[in-house]
Amino acid sequence: MPSTYDKELALEILKQILEALKKIEKRFRPITSPAKFTNSDVGMEKLDSICMQLIAIGESLKNFDKVTSKKVLSKYPEINWKRVIGMRDIITHHYFDVDAEAIFDVCKNHIDKLEKTISKISKEI
Repeated sequence: MPSTYDKELALEILKQILEALKKIEKRFRPITSPAKFTNSDVGMEKLDSICMQLIAIGESLKNFDKVTSKKVLSKYPEINWKRVIGMRDIITHHYFDVDAEAIFDVCKNHIDKLEKTISKISKEI
């Protein structure tokens, strides 16, 4: 993959995203339903900490896209990058409206695929 961007910086961003994804996976493990987020202080703390990582991932992907002149993410259409980045905006600007069910769905059904794709991009850079 020929490039005119700073590969070292791009790889560092991807490394930070992978670390955030691992934190989400670890924190999400005991959560078996959206109610597990909302029915206790511990669950709400998990929801808050997962949301913080999702914000970091969205921001990092925005930066990665900028650093790579928007030439890399589009080569991996298996992920809806606009939605992943948009999740950051939703959580950041509408935090009090964050839906535990939506976060549960993201964690249960999308984090693993995102992690595999980010790993693949890292190897291919």
